[in-house]
Amino acid sequence: MSRTDSDSWDPASSVGTTATMVAAARAIASRESDPLFVDPYAAPLVRAVGIDFFTGLVDGGIEGNDIDGAGADFMARMIAVRTRFFDDFFLTSTGGGIRQAVILASGLDSRSYRLPWPDGTVVYEIDQPQVIEFKTATMASLGASPSAQLRTVGIDLRDDWPNALRDIGFDLAQPAAWSAEGLLVYLPPEAQDKLFDDIGTLSTPGSRLATEYHPDAAATIGERSKAISKQWGENGVHLDISHLFYEGERSHVVDYLTEHGWQVSTKSRPEVFAGYGREFPDTELLAPMRDSLAITATRN
Repeated sequence: MSRTDSDSWDPASSVGTTATMVAAARAIASRESDPLFVDPYAAPLVRAVGIDFFTGLVDGGIEGNDIDGAGADFMARMIAVRTRFFDDFFLTSTGGGIRQAVILASGLDSRSYRLPWPDGTVVYEIDQPQVIEFKTATMASLGASPSAQLRTVGIDLRDDWPNALRDIGFDLAQPAAWSAEGLLVYLPPEAQDKLFDDIGTLSTPGSRLATEYHPDAAATIGERSKAISKQWGENGVHLDISHLFYEGERSHVVDYLTEHGWQVSTKSRPEVFAGYGREFPDTELLAPMRDSLAITATRN
């Protein structure tokens, strides 16, 4: 299924299925003997979505064997490092006094519930209405309470989300910490630029941003996604993830942010792995991802 300009989804369809995949990976990563984080909500959220393959993975009924970096075990290691990177970004930002956090394309992310947010922190989650509604209802059914003041915005990021964010109380006079995690390849190239333009407009000096950049994104992630999709198909999930990405030449995120008033720092994916005591695997399928960057930026 290819993307359209007005497509939408829930956690069991289209782009939403990848959010469920990531939640399953977080559940598996939380079971490691020396986990980088523990997400007690990941497995219950996956079970609530009801995709048998992912439920089997989190409950141990399906082996997550590696297939040259395409298996669920490796996906869990990748997501563990990525999750910890963004966790640390938010904790560092709020530890420095920021009290507004915005999670773009929040999916089944549970940071609003599991991170130790400082008193007075407001967390905004933005995603498709069906995704927001599902997660809100599921977390309530689990008896979970946010550890910050949580405000959700059900809207497509291709629409006028800045106004929706302001309408729900976002304070333009205060700095914010923004995350765009696992998001950019699901936006058209021009929408990626607009996303950063909108973030810049909403960001007072001192605001911070964390995101990623994959050179030649569709090709870099696409081949691995095809291998993952093949494994999914063998287990009853018939979705080619690579068809969810938008192709076309994209702005280099580091250059774009620098040119638009941000002070930018980067780490390569192997450097991020090493910083958490993990080794980035040296396989042919994953070689292009060695050049992917983890990015943090501060608004000048």
